[in-house]
Parts: sequence; C-alpha cells; structure tokens
Amino acid sequence: MGLDKLEDLALKLFSIDAVKFGDFTTKTGIKTPAYFDLRVIVSYPDIMELTSNMLYDLAVKDSQFDHLCGVPYTALPIATLLSIQAKKPMLMRRKETKSYGTKKSIEGHFKKDDTCLIIEDVITSGSSILETVKDLKNEGLVTTEAAIILDREQGGRENLAKNGIHVKSLFTMRTLIEILKKHKKITDEIVVTVKNYLNETKAPVIEKLMERVILPYEKRIDFATNLVARQLFNIMATKKTNLCLSADLTMTTGILDLLEKVGEHICMVKTHIDIIDDFRDDFVVRLKQLADRFNFLILEDRKYADIGHTVSLQYSKGLYKIGEWADCVTVHSLPGEGILKALNGSMNCITKGVFLLAEMSSEGNLITQQYKQETVSMASKYANIITGFVCQNKDTFQNPGLIQLTPGVQLECSKDDFGQIYKTPEKVVVENGADVIVVGRGITAAKNPEVQAVAYKDALWKCYIKRISGKLE
Repeated sequence: MGLDKLEDLALKLFSIDAVKFGDFTTKTGIKTPAYFDLRVIVSYPDIMELTSNMLYDLAVKDSQFDHLCGVPYTALPIATLLSIQAKKPMLMRRKETKSYGTKKSIEGHFKKDDTCLIIEDVITSGSSILETVKDLKNEGLVTTEAAIILDREQGGRENLAKNGIHVKSLFTMRTLIEILKKHKKITDEIVVTVKNYLNETKAPVIEKLMERVILPYEKRIDFATNLVARQLFNIMATKKTNLCLSADLTMTTGILDLLEKVGEHICMVKTHIDIIDDFRDDFVVRLKQLADRFNFLILEDRKYADIGHTVSLQYSKGLYKIGEWADCVTVHSLPGEGILKALNGSMNCITKGVFLLAEMSSEGNLITQQYKQETVSMASKYANIITGFVCQNKDTFQNPGLIQLTPGVQLECSKDDFGQIYKTPEKVVVENGADVIVVGRGITAAKNPEVQAVAYKDALWKCYIKRISGKLE
C-alpha cells in the first residue's frame, strides 16, 4: 500500500468533512478534539472505491477467511464492496434481532466453525466490534481478525487483542494528522492538541469477556450478588445436578411422596401452590423439612404480574404466605419496575430471590426481542433480589452471576396439546445455555419417577460438563 494512496485518501476524507476538528463527544462518551464521520463517504463513489481497494490490499487479499461481516451500520457499504472484490460471501449482523420469522441476529448462509473477517470504520474502545464478535460466536462462527479504516489509538486495539481479535488499520490518529499537517490542512496547534489528547485520554478498558456458559457453577458463585443464586450455584456444584423438578400435582401427599423419592437428585423443586386441592400449613412445614434434608431450594412459580402494592400483598399475605417458605418466585416484568421495587421492599429483610420471565417456551407467546432486552435492563437495578431469568437462549443475558432457568425439556423433542414445546437436554443445555433445567411430566407421569429423575439428572449433567469443557463438536 503506497504512501501516496494513503495521503490521497486522507486528503479526500478531509475535503468531504469525514474528518473534523473542534469539540466533540464519541459514542463511548469521551470528549475529543477530532471527530471522524465516515458515514458521509456513501455519497462519494470514488472515495468508497479507494477506501475499499486499500482495505483489500491491507487486510483482505492475503487473509484466510470464509465470510466478511461489516459492523452495522457505517461499515456495511465497505464490507459489501470488499465481499464483491474478494469474491467472499458476506454476512449481516442485525443490531436488533427480529421478533418474527427466523429471529436471527446474523443473516446469510454459513455453517458452524466458519471463519469471519470483521470490517469496521473507526475503533475507540473496540466495543462495537466485540458486540459483533459475540453475536457471530453465538451462531458458531469464529472471528480472529478485524480490518478498520481508522484506529483512534485510545485503547481499542488493546481491548480487542485481549479478546483474541487482531486489528489491521489504514490509519492511526497520529498518522492521519501528520498527513494533514504535511499538506497544511490543519495547524501545528491542532496537531499538538490532538497528540496531547491521545496521551491523556483513553477509552474504558474492556477485560476479556467472561462467558457464563463455559464457567463452572462453583466459579460463578463469586459473581452472584443475590444470596439465593449463590446458594443454588453451590447446591448444583455439590450435588452434581442441575435438575429442577416441576411438581405440578394437586394433592399434598403426591408431592411429598414424590420428593421423598427424587429429592437427592434435584437442585430445586418448582411448585404451583394454588393448584393444590388439600393445602394445609403443615404441608409447607414438611416441604421445607424435605428441602433441608435433601439440600434443594423451593421455587414458587407464581408468575406475579400485578401492580407493585398488590404483588407485595400476594407475596406476604393471604392463605399461602409464600414469602415465608419459598426461596424464590417467578415474576413477569410486564407491570414495569414497580413490581420489583415492591418485592424488594418485601424481601429485603429475608434476602430471597426472583426469577424474572424474559422468554416463554409456549408456542405463539407474545414476548418480543425488545421486551426481553428491557426485562434484562430492568433487572440490573435490583441485583440484590434477582436470582436469574426464565428464558430459552444463552444470549438473553451475559452476567455469570445470574442463572438461566429453562423449562420445556424432555429426553426426546415433542409438543403437547396446549402448545408447550419440549426440547432435548443437548439442545437446552449445550446450545441454548440453560443452567437450571425444569422437568415436569417427564418425571411426574413416569411409572418409576425416581429412575426417570436419575435419567434426567445424568443426561443434563453430562450436557453441562460437555458445555463447560468446550467440547461442542
């Protein structure tokens, strides 16, 4: 790549105001005396062509990869030109996953373990590239290289290197301003200001991404802020089981007898207290005794979804007094933040837990991608009571201190008459990232529930070990 071409590109970018000097704020919130708005190049075909040709020579023609992927949205036109020039297929990452159709975050045809070269315009912290890497990785793609137009030299290259991404850039901030100074496009004062800024101002450090799905339960205890989550991680690691029994029976003797048989094989029991025909206070006493004896937790699947004041009363008052015996409860985010605020007030003296519903396993449910994202965001404000999320996919949240609770599991794929979709342990644990897996009728309707519980326990634990070992082939 000749210096004359690099200088030509720098001067052309300056002439169309793709490079500006003054007082600006970057995407990461950093104040800067230099700003690069490369979105404008789409209006200049000659500059688009020159930029793509130079990136091709720098980082594409001698690299080995199966696909290109432009970081949305500015880099997409350049990635398209490079795809055509290199005769390599292009993939498109969606910033917002579709809530309909295939619900994919990565569009295009590819297969697991294909390699992908990322194309980006500018890096400051490198966060946009890492977001793209995460989505590609979730689809089974491998990414180790990124080609960019400008490195602002504020820590992005180092952040990406820590996460295994090697960067090649046409310009650094210093080389660009030296070219502009040489051709008298900017003053010496601007050059000094920018260099001082580079020496003094760095982007936030992004540590190596901690993937919760490959961390063992015992290591995730240190990340958990909710005491119930810490306790559940410990139980799973100690008992070597991630099986949660859904004891949806209508008679107390049936539930207690079942737990006598399978209690040693489960980490948690999920109850629906309001379907029990012969509920009495002594049932709760005996239930807690079994939980203590076999070392499992109690999740009341109440799915609270009312206004905060009502939910607070439903939790602590009434016939069932759920707050007195349940270790954790399930909650819908539909009413908004008030529901968590109310439960936080009710729980703060006894430090119990909430599983927030982010997804459901029933066919045709109305939960959208936006709803899921806002649910996860809302939960971050109440970290002390949030045990985890009821969800179906590992990309729903990243915090390794939270637990993914996934229902709808059977040893074989199936669907019942009410639209409940069942998936296999392999699908749910290895591919979808479930931490605690809920099994109901697969055990409760079995001729020998204990034998079936052991079969589920062993299958689910084997899948968990496979997942954390990284042996996913």
